[in-house]
Amino acid sequence: MKTFINMLKDQSGASAAEYALILAIIGGAIAIAAVTLGGSISNALGKASNCINAGSTATAGVCP
Repeated sequence: MKTFINMLKDQSGASAAEYALILAIIGGAIAIAAVTLGGSISNALGKASNCINAGSTATAGVCP
């Protein structure tokens, strides 16, 4: 019984668990940002590609 109580009072692993939680949160935020930015960059490159393909016949509405 003393061993079990000592295990409950032991906080030596708390720091590692907190660091792991912080890393998981930061990793999730980076993943969400990468997906969001990836879509935005893809759209921008698609618009640029359309303007290049249109060449000199492009209108101001298509290629600002």
